[in-house]
Amino acid sequence: MIKDGFFLEKIQVEGPYNFDLVLDRLSNDPLNQVNIEERSVKVPMLLNHEPVVAEVKAIGTTEQPEFLISGTDGPHKEKAAQRLSEIFQWHLPLETIHRHFQNTELRPIFEEHYGTPIVLDFDPYGCILKCIIHQQLNLAFAHTLTERFVKTFGFEKEGVWFYPLPEKVAELTVDDLRELQFSGRKAEYVIGIAKETAAGNINFDELKNLSDEEIYDKLIKLRGVGPWTVQNFLMFGLGRPNLFPAADIGIQNALKKLYKLEAKPTLEEMETFSKRWDPYLSYASLYLWRSIE
Repeated sequence: MIKDGFFLEKIQVEGPYNFDLVLDRLSNDPLNQVNIEERSVKVPMLLNHEPVVAEVKAIGTTEQPEFLISGTDGPHKEKAAQRLSEIFQWHLPLETIHRHFQNTELRPIFEEHYGTPIVLDFDPYGCILKCIIHQQLNLAFAHTLTERFVKTFGFEKEGVWFYPLPEKVAELTVDDLRELQFSGRKAEYVIGIAKETAAGNINFDELKNLSDEEIYDKLIKLRGVGPWTVQNFLMFGLGRPNLFPAADIGIQNALKKLYKLEAKPTLEEMETFSKRWDPYLSYASLYLWRSIE
């Protein structure tokens, strides 16, 4: 399909899939180019080291999801289609997951946010940097700090921002990042991960083929990377379905609200609550976050 000189590809996926709730969540990050009225988002992707900007526009419903894709025509068309499917998790039947939670305490939340998928960060490398930057910060300042970092050292194409390449960040000094209000330690962590990536010691394409445990063992050795960071990376960098970051304050607050607890739940209580949610703990986490956002 060609419209106004642009090649458009139509994609149909299995429902339910609520793209409007996807856009609502994506719009929380000021770096994302989201148009709620047009039901669209622009997606920056590095394909074979080349920056590509795809636009994904919803034209269907939650029950019959359809999308128009533009900006991907050319030598990277096939790879772009594969990457967009990964990012938006179009291959995963959400109805199966929804049914799994119907006989659990999370049923009301899954009814309210019916058809909400896990959507990946647009770039796995950017995802782990964002996890580091967001550590121990309130969400508003975390987004502000990430935006400063990307707009100072990253690059722009078609109005969309790309995270700075590892080679660029590896050459920065701690003082460069402290000027943006990074702590000294956080600056060291970000530069250190960029150096490991630039040197080829971390290969994000290869990580996709490893188990959760293998990825954990590999990433936990990096300075600044703890269990919370690895769990968030597995969930939002790679789309792994069975992660439950029990140390996350948002999940603790959501459980406190759900179970009407006087205090935040203990780790033992959280383990008890979550047993029935396996093997879709990542979706339990997402919907718990949604319940307090």
